[in-house]
Parts: sequence; structure tokens; C-alpha cells
Amino acid sequence: SITGSTSGNTLNVSASLDLVGDLSISKTTGTGAPGTGTTHSIAVTVVSTGGGNKYFLDGTETDSIVMNAGDAYKFNQSDSSNSGHPFRLSTTQNGTWGGGSEYTTGVTTTEGSISPGSSGAYTQISVTTSTSAPLYYYCTQHSGMGGTANTPAPYGTNGFRLQFGTD
Repeated sequence: SITGSTSGNTLNVSASLDLVGDLSISKTTGTGAPGTGTTHSIAVTVVSTGGGNKYFLDGTETDSIVMNAGDAYKFNQSDSSNSGHPFRLSTTQNGTWGGGSEYTTGVTTTEGSISPGSSGAYTQISVTTSTSAPLYYYCTQHSGMGGTANTPAPYGTNGFRLQFGTD
């Protein structure tokens, strides 16, 4: 059960839970938007693994990343390994390969003027409190390369969120 009380500007929460996986508690600034207005640059590379090509974000194969409302996330695809692997977002796991469509709200890309694998190539999303969640990142040319880009909803005005993971 979860119980709570307030005292001034403090929210006190008591809970009992069984946790499977990881738990992280983070504090961000801001009121309406918990992000700090920062643009986060994430280096995207494509690596051939035992399970086929996979996107690596900042040098790590990851199935899930967290994006905060109020921040922008620039997925830099300048590395030559990205050639032929356009990075996109969708509300459906595995994007168009999973029967979904490309998510374009707040998203800009250099595709058309600069191809993935060329200097300056990127896909960027400006995350707001209206951004769909969860989002999934995927390759438009190859199935199974992506993962999840979580956009957790803020709780309260103090900007604290709980993130539960299964890694």
C-alpha cells in the first residue's frame, strides 16, 4: 500500500513494494517541465553483434534510455557505421517493422540533406509533457536494431520520478 501526507512544501510517501530489477530515483529542476532545457547529444553507432546489427548509444548497446520533458535529445549519426541505418522514433516497438508508424511530433532530422553516416547527420526530439510514452527507436531499413526511449511522466511539482527497470 502507498500512503502520503504533506507538510508545507514536502511530500512524505510511505510504500511497501517488491522490486524486481533496478530502481532509480532522480531529482530534476523545473516545475511544469522537469527537464533543465538542455540538449543532450547522444553518439549513435551501429555494431554487428551475435544478434545482427544493433544501435549503440554513447558506445553502449542499450535497450532503454530515459528522456525528460523539457530537454532535447540529439541522436548524432555522423559515425560512418550509420550509413544505410536511418534512426527514427515510433510509438510501436520496432517501428514500421512492428506495424507502427514514424513518430514526428517535435522531431527533426537531417535526412534528405545529410544522410546517416555523414558529418552532421542527426535525429533530434524535443520532449514535452505531451510527448507520447513510451517511444521506441528503430532503423527504417532493418528490423530489430532499436530499443525503448522512455519519457516518464513527472509526479508532483518537485520533479521527482521513480524509474523501474528490469536490467
